[in-house]
Amino acid sequence: MEVTREDVLRCAQLTCLKLEEVEIEPMRKAMAQLLSHAESLDRLQLDGVELTTHGQLLPLLRREDIARESLTQAQALANAPEHERGHFVVPKVM
Repeated sequence: MEVTREDVLRCAQLTCLKLEEVEIEPMRKAMAQLLSHAESLDRLQLDGVELTTHGQLLPLLRREDIARESLTQAQALANAPEHERGHFVVPKVM
């Protein structure tokens, strides 16, 4: 697949990357190589291949769901750097 300079600049803008002029051409080549590889995967004959979610078929180990004693609210909040009205106070992310 052909990747243009404009494609690289648009992707950089969408991902909030500031590319230097000398970085654009290597990035264009890398993106073209990546997309070429993805296109090659489309050519694989996968008829009859069973879908999997993991490379190895491992049994899903489960434990019994047994109620047991836990911390009280006061114990849970005891070492918290900050809490308010019975809840942990954490920094805002957004």
